[in-house]
Amino acid sequence: MGEMTLRRACGMYLFLGMCLTLHAPVCDGGNILVFPMDGSHWINMKVLMEELHAKGHSMTVIRGSNSWYIPEKSPLYTSITIKIRGNFDNFIAKFLKEQIRVQREGASLLTFIEQTRDFLSVFRDYQKIWAEGLVWLLEDKTLMKQILDSKYDLVLTDPAMAAGVILAKYLKLPLVLNVRWITGGDGQFIMAPSPLSYIPVPGSSLTDQMNFLQRVKNTLFYGLVLFQQKFLAEPIYHAICAKYLDGASDINSLLQEADIWLFRSDFVFDFPRPTMPNLIYIGGFQCSQAQPLPTNMEEFVQSAGEHGVIIMSLGTFVEALPTEVADDIADVFAKMPQKVIWRHKGPRPSTLGNNTMVVDWMPQKDLLGHPQTKVFIAHGGTNGMQEAIYHGVPVLGIPLFFDQYDNLLRLEVRGAGKILPLAEVNSENFEKSLVEVLNVGSYRENMQRLSRLHRDQPMTPMDQAVFWVEYVMRHKGAPHLRTEAYKMPWYSYYCADVLLVLLITVSLLLLSTYGIFRCLCCRSKGKSKQQKTLSKKEK
Repeated sequence: MGEMTLRRACGMYLFLGMCLTLHAPVCDGGNILVFPMDGSHWINMKVLMEELHAKGHSMTVIRGSNSWYIPEKSPLYTSITIKIRGNFDNFIAKFLKEQIRVQREGASLLTFIEQTRDFLSVFRDYQKIWAEGLVWLLEDKTLMKQILDSKYDLVLTDPAMAAGVILAKYLKLPLVLNVRWITGGDGQFIMAPSPLSYIPVPGSSLTDQMNFLQRVKNTLFYGLVLFQQKFLAEPIYHAICAKYLDGASDINSLLQEADIWLFRSDFVFDFPRPTMPNLIYIGGFQCSQAQPLPTNMEEFVQSAGEHGVIIMSLGTFVEALPTEVADDIADVFAKMPQKVIWRHKGPRPSTLGNNTMVVDWMPQKDLLGHPQTKVFIAHGGTNGMQEAIYHGVPVLGIPLFFDQYDNLLRLEVRGAGKILPLAEVNSENFEKSLVEVLNVGSYRENMQRLSRLHRDQPMTPMDQAVFWVEYVMRHKGAPHLRTEAYKMPWYSYYCADVLLVLLITVSLLLLSTYGIFRCLCCRSKGKSKQQKTLSKKEK
């Protein structure tokens, strides 16, 4: 009976989704200016661009001259290349290597200070590089004429750097954000009310259930975010805004003016929180049904039999783990009855077993969707975690940097994953954790429950993303969905001025009442004294 009800519900949602798709207003092919961020962020932008291209929209991508992910030529778009100094790819690799070294030394206050210092340094340098690139673009009269003459319908950008947001304001074009992070951390904090009592700040390693000390910690981390925004990000872009934009502008105000936020998360993955009407959650929009594996990989997977396959990837940027860590991991893999596919760069581990296939690249989505895959060992990147949820594969997480611990924590508190800090990775701990995730059935059951919740939507996240991009083009923006609260000074937003007036009014009333009673009392005492004096005289 329950299964029949579930099938009927799924059928109803599928029918509703088809109706919404079929009856959505048609949008003629638009002209979109895309200002993406490089690295793994480009993967998210490219997936959305592929869908927009399939709908008949034309796109122009602004890319850096040193881009390592965004090709100059593509059937999806034409490109504009702007001058960017340095090789940021090498810079990131050095940063990650240092982060791994610091983590292996163990958690301490000194470790936290080193990690925070390194992160803020990388953040500042990255923003400076793109601010310089934006100035180069704005000063190039030929390129700017080309952009103005193209008559774009909107700007689509990733606001982890502010260059695209400023350019949209300069061009006076509607703005759509493909967003997870902004220059000041999680974008939801500047978009919607964000009580620190139950909304964890990124980097705090907290959940939405906090005791007093944890709330103190959350508040301190929020102070760090404000410092990052106020003293690192804003000064970098302040001169550009003052020179090229009409009126006083700061990055937060420009972000809050955006028409639509396509936010790469959802409340299956994230913790519930207040939101706004122009903030559209598209978590997992890049996920899709698994495609067939390459022949040699399919044969390797099938040879695992009933034991299945373990897959491991620590992301795009990690060139190589420390030798002792890689050897310990390989040693554990060699003992397992499962087959292992491991995306690993660097020296081949000396303890590698015959059951382990080491590759430079692997079709992660297709492997996660394969019925033989039992566990995903990952660093906790947002894309990988959402793909694991989509396909219902439990996760053993080894977080390395940025938001990865927080991402993995969201799975761990839901019983769908387990975290093993890099500092604790050795043969014994790694084997114990891996065997636990493999053999304790609740991990898979909980992850498959999250998968069902994620898929149970009237429209797919990708359909929502495309709909709202086209919506902005059809209506030349979406200001009716945007709150005007960001234009209010802080004392008006928090009603501090109202509270002050009320306090003053109540204080005056109390003082007036006190004064009146005191005056009456004084008169009464005066009359009593006068009567007593008269009585004495009469006597």
